[in-house]
Amino acid sequence: MNIDYPYHFDTLGHTARTDDEDHIRDMIEQFLFTNAGERVNRADFGSGLLQFVFAPNSPELASTLQFTVQAGLTQWLGDLIEMQSLEVTNEDAILRVDLVYSIRRTGEVKTTSFERSSA
Repeated sequence: MNIDYPYHFDTLGHTARTDDEDHIRDMIEQFLFTNAGERVNRADFGSGLLQFVFAPNSPELASTLQFTVQAGLTQWLGDLIEMQSLEVTNEDAILRVDLVYSIRRTGEVKTTSFERSSA
């Protein structure tokens, strides 16, 4: 079992735990919405996606973000997951990441979405 993210306590007052599948999803979320330089001793961890919430939309920006996120996920979580597809969209003040990946240990395919707004 792994520590759940975000950190909180369970009903017994202990540190909340989670299974491997949820922990992997939590790690993906942490990577996506962390800016480079925020982590001590891991200055290059994070995608920096949040800085693009107000950026003007363009096909070039979307392609760049998708490439950057895919490379980062492969670097940091490539031993745990294999990406099947990734789509990053930015509409108004909402940033959305749709990801399909398989868990290497089990081969199970997961589809998940992450969304953040500027508010």
